[in-house]
Amino acid sequence: MKSLAVAKAWAIEQALPLWSSAGFDERTRLFHERLDFERRPVAAANRRIMVQARQIATFSRASLAGWHDSGDGRLADCLAAATRLYYRADGAPGWIFSIGPDGRPASTVRDLYAHAFILYALGWNYRLTGDPAAIALADATLAEMDVVFGAPHGGYLDAVPAADAIRRQNPHMHLLEALLALAEATGAERFKARADALVDLAVTRFIDPATGALLEDFTVDWQPLEPKGGNRVEPGHLFEWAWLFAEYARLDGNIDPEVAERLIAFGERHGLDPVSGLVIDAVTDTGAPMITSNRSWPHAEGVKAFAAAALRGRPGARETADLLLRRMIGAYAPSTLAGGWIDRFDSEGNPLVDHMPASTLYHMTGAILEAELVFGSSASA
Repeated sequence: MKSLAVAKAWAIEQALPLWSSAGFDERTRLFHERLDFERRPVAAANRRIMVQARQIATFSRASLAGWHDSGDGRLADCLAAATRLYYRADGAPGWIFSIGPDGRPASTVRDLYAHAFILYALGWNYRLTGDPAAIALADATLAEMDVVFGAPHGGYLDAVPAADAIRRQNPHMHLLEALLALAEATGAERFKARADALVDLAVTRFIDPATGALLEDFTVDWQPLEPKGGNRVEPGHLFEWAWLFAEYARLDGNIDPEVAERLIAFGERHGLDPVSGLVIDAVTDTGAPMITSNRSWPHAEGVKAFAAAALRGRPGARETADLLLRRMIGAYAPSTLAGGWIDRFDSEGNPLVDHMPASTLYHMTGAILEAELVFGSSASA
């Protein structure tokens, strides 16, 4: 895999050092939300728990891989500060969404997506440290989530209080990712059982059985939100779910590999810009282009999906993973940013952002770590 050596060097020598130094706030012991294109922190009114959780998980994974030295105390300090500032910060169960510059609660919304990443961070941090307090906190968080986000018809509410009545697959996807991380870290059946329920929900509700498209938005009882041809499908999420199903199978979950294959096939067939070859942001459930801008993270998730498919013996999967990794670094991580990225472009190749979001590190480093696991012994082949 010819692109892996370049991508791995970028992660180890540039991205991880940047986001653990300029990207870390020594005063608050939290990670910054974003940097500008001069690699300087951008003052943000609020800091989300999701960003802290993603960075904790990412640097824990990188440390386990030997790509980063976590001995400077930043990860431990960040987890302690995040727990103190976000967990039950208003006296109610669960984690608040964001804090203001003064460290006080800014948004006390309980967000399922954010809770999923807290669980993900706790799972990876436990693998790094072996501290049982991380799993105790994960168990407490899950118990509170059952109460706070509990909903009829399976799955969970997106947020409390809710902004609308739409049910979304996306936070459930990341919750599955977190549960698989916890299951692998601990070997505990209780996490696997929860993962089983989410996989069943995805297979029976999220995926159109006729086309293999995975829809984004649903009614309260998990029916497609729009009539046929009007539902949003994100190719990046097709790839992300395909990889998650492969992870579920790797951890002894019972799922037909054809489910992941159909997701990949739909994304490959409809999700690539015919001129640039980049993964576009959204198509309809019939495959028509819907949002033709492009972002870094769908390419990262494509790398993971095709790496897993290569392990299953899918013809051409290794080459596609290599191509997507090369596009991810080449299109979004210019050398001038030395470990940073331009996260989004329009269909004409014009940047749509004026800063570097910290949350992207989770996707890009995660893709390179997965590629290393699958192709590392033959990276130059």
